[in-house]
Parts: sequence; C-alpha cells; structure tokens
Amino acid sequence: MMLDHDTKRRIDSARDILVGKVPDPKSQVEQITIALIYKFMDDMDGMSESMGGKRGFFTGSFEKYGWNRLVRSGLGGHETLNLYADAVSQMPEHPNIPRLFTEIFKDTYLPYRDPETLRQFLRVIDWFDYSRDYERLGDAFEHLLSIMGSQGDAGQFRTPRHIIDFIVGIVDPRKDETVLDPACGTAGFLISAYKHILDAARNEHGHPDLSPYELEALVRNIRGYDISPGMVRLSLVNLYLHKFQDPHIAEYDTLTSDDRWDERANVILANPPFFSPKGGGVIQPHSRFQIRSRRTEVLFVDYIMQHLTGSGRAGVIVPEGIIFQSQNAHRSLRENLVDNYLAAVVSLPAGVFNPYSGVKTSILILDRAVARISDTVGFFRVESDGFDLGAQRRPVDRDDLPEVQSQICEYLDRLRSGRSLDDFEPSLGLVVSKDKIRQDPDFNLSMERYRESGVHASSYPMAELDRKGIFTVLSGGTPKSSVKEYWDGDVPWITLADLPADDFITEITSTKRTITEEGLRTSAAKMIPANSVVVSSRATIGRIGINRIPLATNQGFKNVVIEDSSRAMPEYVALAITKLVPTMQALGSGSTYKEIIKSRFSRLQIPLPPLDEQRALVAELQAEQELVEGSRSLVDRMEGKVSAAVGRIWEG
Repeated sequence: MMLDHDTKRRIDSARDILVGKVPDPKSQVEQITIALIYKFMDDMDGMSESMGGKRGFFTGSFEKYGWNRLVRSGLGGHETLNLYADAVSQMPEHPNIPRLFTEIFKDTYLPYRDPETLRQFLRVIDWFDYSRDYERLGDAFEHLLSIMGSQGDAGQFRTPRHIIDFIVGIVDPRKDETVLDPACGTAGFLISAYKHILDAARNEHGHPDLSPYELEALVRNIRGYDISPGMVRLSLVNLYLHKFQDPHIAEYDTLTSDDRWDERANVILANPPFFSPKGGGVIQPHSRFQIRSRRTEVLFVDYIMQHLTGSGRAGVIVPEGIIFQSQNAHRSLRENLVDNYLAAVVSLPAGVFNPYSGVKTSILILDRAVARISDTVGFFRVESDGFDLGAQRRPVDRDDLPEVQSQICEYLDRLRSGRSLDDFEPSLGLVVSKDKIRQDPDFNLSMERYRESGVHASSYPMAELDRKGIFTVLSGGTPKSSVKEYWDGDVPWITLADLPADDFITEITSTKRTITEEGLRTSAAKMIPANSVVVSSRATIGRIGINRIPLATNQGFKNVVIEDSSRAMPEYVALAITKLVPTMQALGSGSTYKEIIKSRFSRLQIPLPPLDEQRALVAELQAEQELVEGSRSLVDRMEGKVSAAVGRIWEG
C-alpha cells in the first residue's frame, strides 16, 4: 500500500512543528516515533476495552499518563509538558509492556521545554489511530525515515529504497534462510528482504502462500545489529510497523565485540557505515578478523565474508577504496574475495547517495557456492539509476538497474547450472577470468582496468607505459611557489591550464611560463624531451598533449617518454592513451581531488602494432583534421572515426 497524501501531510506537519526546537533530523524522527508508539499503546488499550477486555498499558500507576489526559483533560501547558516528559522517561519501567516497547522507550526524554510546541505536536499525533492506520503505518514510517538526511555520528546515511531492492533482487533471500544486516540502521534491507520473500510466495490470488509456522520462522530468521541506540530504536519501530511483532534487532558493535562472532547467516545484506572515529581516535577491532586493519571498510567486508554459511550469499555496498586502494589490507581482502567469495561487482555512479553523501560506491555480490565452481568474476556498471545525480535527485528517463539486475541474474544462473558463458555478452558488463585479476599485483576490482587492458585481447603485443627500452614514465613536480626567484627562467613549464579541455590532443609548441634550472631541481621534476606524451593525472584526469619542445611539467602530470622511436611514435601513443582515460579516472584516488599515482599509471598497457600501422592510423587522423578545418560541425564525425580506428587497433 502506497503512502496516501493525508498521512504524508500529517507526518510532515509533525516534523515542521519540531524543526524550530529540535533541529537534528534524527532527533525529530525519534520524537515522532516515541509519540506515535505512545498513542498506539493507548489505542490498543481502547481496542481491548471495546472487546470486553481490560486496559494493559495505562493502568495502575501509569493510568495518569493516558493519552486523553494529555490532550483532552484541560491541563495547562506546563502541566501537560511535565506529564508527557515524565511519562516517556518512566515507560521503560512499566512492568506490563512488551520487551519491544521497553527497547523503544529506553533512554528517551523530551529535548525541549516549550508547552506550545508540545501542544501543537500532540494535536497532530492525535489524528493517527492504530486500528484505522495500521496497514499504512509502515509506509508512513518509511517516509519519516526518508527525511532523516543528516549523516549520523557513526557515518550512517540512508540507502535509497530502489538501490536496496536492486541488491535484494539479485541476492534473492528465501523463506527458509537466515538474513542478517550487521549495520542495520533503520532496517531497510531487512524489510526489503521480508517483502521479497513474501512476493516470491504469492499464490494465484496474490496472497503470500505461507503457513503460520513459516511466517513465524521467517520473522525469527531476520535479524540485525547496530551500534547506535537511536538506530536500534528506529529499526525496531520500522519492523514493528511492518508487522514484526517480535523483531530481532540488537545494539551491538560489530567491529569491537565478539559476543556474537559464532553466529552465521545464509544471506547478509548491508550498507555499513565507513567512518573514522571523531577526536582522532582509531578503531580497536578484536582479534578474530582475518585481515589485520583498523579501516572500517576492510573490517566490515571481512566480517561479512566470515559470517556467511558454506553456501551463503551477500550484497554489500562498499566505498571505492575497497575496489582499488593498494594498501596491504585492501589487497589481501580483494585476494580473499576473488579466491573464495566474489561473484560480481557493480559500479554505481557518484551521487547515488545525494544529498547525504557524494561518495562513489560499488556493490559486491558474494556467493560462496558460485565462487567455488566459477573461474570468472562478473563486472557491471550502472550509469543511471533512474534519477539525476544532483542534490535533488530528480527522476530521469534512463534507468539501468532493471537491465543490470537481469544480466547479473542470468550470469549467476549460468554459473549455477553449468551452462557456457561463451555467448554471454552483457551490454552493461564484462566477464573477467580470475586468472586475469590475479595477474594484477593489487587484485584491482575496477571493470575499466580489464576492459581497457586486454580482456578482449588485442592481437598486437601489449606494452606497459613504463616498458623498459620502449617507454619511461616521469612524474612532474612543482617548486615552492613562494620562492619568486624560481620563476621566469630558461626552462619551459606547463600546468593543467595549458591543455584545453575541449581539445582532443593538444600540440604544445610554446609555454606561458618558465622556471629556472634551480627551480626545476627543487621541484624534483625532470626535463621532458620533445615528442613525449604528457597526460594530466591529477584533479582533471585524462587531458593529453604532445610536447614539441623540451619542457617540464607540474605535479599534475605523468609524462611518457618514448625511448625507442623505431617502436612507437608520439602521435600514436597519444591516441592509444585516449582509450585509457576512463581507466585512469577509475583508478584515481584522494579525498580532496583524485590523482592516479605513478605506479598505477605505469602499469597501464597499450597495444603496440608495427610502426607502419601506427603511421597509417595517425595519417587517418590528420586527413580527418584537414576535413574539419573549415567546419567545426564535423568534429563529432572526426572523433567518432578516430575512436573507431583506435578501437580496431585495440581489438586486433
């Protein structure tokens, strides 16, 4: 059931009333949550009385806290405020409320002391009625959680519903399996898994065909942990409003406590918080992790791997560091993934988590049974998830998620059934052999690395950009700009601004700035001989130029010096490197701006056809350039033909 307009309006109104006194969105959600549960307890008492039973909650010493006394007894503003504040703080001590409600009210308090704010707020909450609204309360609460946009202290941010459902659809949890989210937040993954299982069990009349025992077992098998008491409270309410009478959510620090270490799950679904502790602290993980690290992204993935059953499956959202960072812990983790767990990697566009975070992420699909029988890993890329990537996330016409999900499921089905992958050519993906991944010392999991470096191998020999005897890669450098005497010398000098963004390949015949010989030595840069290829490797990665004069470059460049002119010509090398730009951008790392480090750049490969074929390709480009000198409208045609020509070389 979709959220109706009136319910949504009331939820929004309750939040609007609180904004002035409770600025934190998470606290707003908690206050609305507590008030709704409070009201529903009174409603349940009323339902019990109407059927000839007795009140169970607001009786004895708690009778004075009944809802009608709060909103309809004519109490003054301060009396009402004091009564409500006392009620929510005392509720965990109630001897007759379910354990679930005790957890919900645990450590709650009223964070403001304005009677008029409380009066308006309770008036809005009074509109809700448990018996009337029960069917739509889950959707109402999902809407309430969607406004909780601020990132939490522990690095939480809300996972969009369509991304959750996409992952759950691929992992495909089943009714007899245990499902775990070790960093459950507001229980979005657990609720999606529950709905997925119910949908899979629907009969011809559209009703879930599960026995009472199966439904009870299903709810019992779904569980979650979270380190934040506030998140535990929200997830308990969310599950309760989705008809979980006894949800299994525990306040638990997955990384530092090992009390639950021996528990396993058939399915694990997670978007763990990846954060650095405040105040300069560090994570203090216990000793049972396989990978020695204090990086939360490594520890959470390690935890998930180790807590799958022998045929378990997982879908986990990870930051890009997991995909390609070269630290020992990240590399060891990827090696373990490739050898024992990994079935597929899905690259998501940066901006999927806007407005909460602009972080670039990927999804790891783990399947221990598939990993044992498969010698490949599937790589898939989502360019659009149905929304633009700005802060407002407005709907757009393109949505790759259904097609990517279909292609991944077909890939996994083929592996499980032993069918051939020879004719499997996903339009939004690539199948890479594990041996190919193992050839990379870093076990890099970026799809572009394998697409561009020869998975569909060229018939020409491949050469790394720092291949001894053919190429040498030299980094740029910059002296301290505060030392004025370093500038206006005899050495030509270029910066990123000297390579226009709209030029395909820039011919560099002069420079706007020069430095002194001393400045060059201070910068630790080298003189780049003429007819080398300069490539921007920092911030704006992938602008390419050919320097026709000896010069030096700043630290934003990697420079390919051609040592053997009988093996390669600069015009061809520059063209070939244009095909590596997406790979370079994918391999860039850094928090302030991205940069591809020299060791990664140097290992990139290009096909190296005979020199006469290189000349023919360059001549084709030059002919096209002559055609467009008088007509810029033909630029697209030129670049398309050049790209196709370069593609022929890459594909052999």
